[in-house]
Amino acid sequence: MSHDVVSPVDETVIASVDEMGEAKVDDAIARAARAHGAWAAIAPGDRARLLARAAEAVDAAREELAHLEVRNAGHTISNARFEAGNVRDVLAYFAGSPERHFGRQIPVAGGIDVTFREPLGVVGIIVPWNFPMPIASWGFAPALAAGNCVVLKPAELTPLTAMRIAALCHEAGIPEDVFQVLTGPGSTVGWRFVTHETVRKICFTGSTAVGKRIMAGCADQVKRLTLELGGKSANIVFADADLERAAATAPTSVFDNAGQDCCARSRLLIERSAYDRFMELLEPAVSAFRVKDPSSEDAQMGPLISAEQRRTVEGFVPEDAPVAFRGRAPDPPGYWYPPTVLAPVQPGDRVAREEIFGPVLAVIPFEDEADAIRIANDTPYGLSGSIWTNDLGRAIRVSRAVESGTLSVNSHSSVRYWTPFGGFKQSGLGRELGPDALEGFSEVKNVFISTAP
Repeated sequence: MSHDVVSPVDETVIASVDEMGEAKVDDAIARAARAHGAWAAIAPGDRARLLARAAEAVDAAREELAHLEVRNAGHTISNARFEAGNVRDVLAYFAGSPERHFGRQIPVAGGIDVTFREPLGVVGIIVPWNFPMPIASWGFAPALAAGNCVVLKPAELTPLTAMRIAALCHEAGIPEDVFQVLTGPGSTVGWRFVTHETVRKICFTGSTAVGKRIMAGCADQVKRLTLELGGKSANIVFADADLERAAATAPTSVFDNAGQDCCARSRLLIERSAYDRFMELLEPAVSAFRVKDPSSEDAQMGPLISAEQRRTVEGFVPEDAPVAFRGRAPDPPGYWYPPTVLAPVQPGDRVAREEIFGPVLAVIPFEDEADAIRIANDTPYGLSGSIWTNDLGRAIRVSRAVESGTLSVNSHSSVRYWTPFGGFKQSGLGRELGPDALEGFSEVKNVFISTAP
């Protein structure tokens, strides 16, 4: 069987992709298990060189990958170029890991005690449709660097770049059975990763609801698990902040990728004394946000991924919603939705509680620092967020108090490939990227060697 891949830009079919059944998935997992011994035995320097070659291959194909993502996912060309470059950078970063995946020597009596970092075996990676390229690499690059084999399932809506990246890795010398991309529905391919006892770990990025089901499925085998799930991040603006800069950057923080971002700052918390002035500054910034054909060099936002996602977003903005102002979006074809600002919103309103995954911003006034922290933390999520203030002490206090895995002060940066990324509460388990990532793809083995005569 196969399914059509539809471009969200103009609703045309751009490819037909095979759907693997359970038997094919089992065969792929078996091949990965057979390949694992040889891959794990490769000298660390040689494995590093293979990953470095893969990074070079991705870099050489960066423009090809970017244009493919524009068509497949509706990403703007500037974003897609960055994302392809991120895959290159993640591969290059973890190419430095095999020779630095250190164990320890621990002082003991009567001998020597050492630890080894052993690969898990076969790792299953389940990738979402919102950032198909980077999120795939955040899983497969450290997994391969640690000596594991990888089976990776891209989202049904956006499989094309993952398939191409795998081919580039194979051309660079990484064996085909060591890194496989398996296409098909999550209920078949992804769930088989969860239930197959040969798959030792799952990396899943997606909705919290699906993540909970995967977590429950992994419990039966005590299977290792990394989850990066939903978010309802707060962009907190204090009255002493640079309001012009904060307002100018706020649209990108929530409307980038049409709001289809777990890190989207979809709640804008504004200190009440600055509320009116900030909204005056925000409206022209939203009106000027360029929503257009994502292949245009100056596009800032493309379409939503599907008609279903557009219906979901529309459900958060009924006719009586407190729409303060909107930007503009093209007419169909394409799954377009205009940037929309709802204000004022109460912290308990649905639009302030649930992840929308669309270009809708909920604006909430607050009274003081304590009130801002209370509102920011009044959510089951804790993935990202921003804090705008010129008071260094306040920046530190609020950063420590907000329950979130990644925060930025006077900016909206959340993810760097050399720093850890992950969430608190129901936003997930574990950390991706940076120096912590490799630990999630290996087990610590302790060995005592007696020196007794």
